[in-house]
Amino acid sequence: MSMQHPALQANKVAVITGGASGLGLAAANKFLSLGMKVLLSDIDESALQTAVNELHEQYPNADLITSTADVSQLASLEKLQEQAFAQFGRVNVLMNNAGIAKRSSSWDNYDNWQEIVNINLWGVINGQQAFCKSMLAQNEPAIIINTGSKQGITCPPGSPAYNVSKAAVKALTESLQHELRNAEGNEAPNEVSAHLLVPGFVYTGMIKRFIPEKPAFAWSPEQTIDYMMQRLEAGDFYIICPDNETTREMDNKRVLWGATDISLNRPALSRWHPDYSEAFARYMEEE
Repeated sequence: MSMQHPALQANKVAVITGGASGLGLAAANKFLSLGMKVLLSDIDESALQTAVNELHEQYPNADLITSTADVSQLASLEKLQEQAFAQFGRVNVLMNNAGIAKRSSSWDNYDNWQEIVNINLWGVINGQQAFCKSMLAQNEPAIIINTGSKQGITCPPGSPAYNVSKAAVKALTESLQHELRNAEGNEAPNEVSAHLLVPGFVYTGMIKRFIPEKPAFAWSPEQTIDYMMQRLEAGDFYIICPDNETTREMDNKRVLWGATDISLNRPALSRWHPDYSEAFARYMEEE
């Protein structure tokens, strides 16, 4: 029987932002099932209370506390860090998961741009700034999970603000892991590592606002978190999740096509360019 990552053991401590629904709530459920202690945070106080009530029904003896926080504000996440260490004395998992999706175009929806970047990108930056030093100083195995998106890698047309925010989270998390692995004294067995969670199509509350019924090809948040746990155990940095429609092999080919837009000097986002649609279709069918 395989062992979970050393940061994902009974009595270890997890802090989750955007924890009232979707992936954050599914992660809280999973962590509690392992006997971990959880600080669940969200900006929506009523949704947070509903989530905690559900979790307490399932885990009546759980060591579970909540805190409302606005991830776009560093001071709010610094308070969250203080609360976690005051209550539990350590943090073994930080899941920077809070995120939003709103309509945007490259020359319109300015307020939506501000809100998306403030939450999706600055929320992760603020989480790292508030927690990293103390997680390194505690000298225990720990992981930082930043929730990205495939849209931050392949950048499909239609949601430029969301794509930009998630592409930045990818670059941010890559830089974080590079710095962590070169940080003095940050070595196994008490290593702190970073991981980029890249969900497939997951049917969450954020998606439900746009698509009222769950499509057959979508994964549930629980499936995605189960996959995340497997890949954390394997030590993956890039946790690229499949779904019922998209395999890892398909994702790999799409990523490589996008990269060769640069190396072959094709038009931007050539995958969606009419002059390249047939070539892309043939490429995806190749063995």
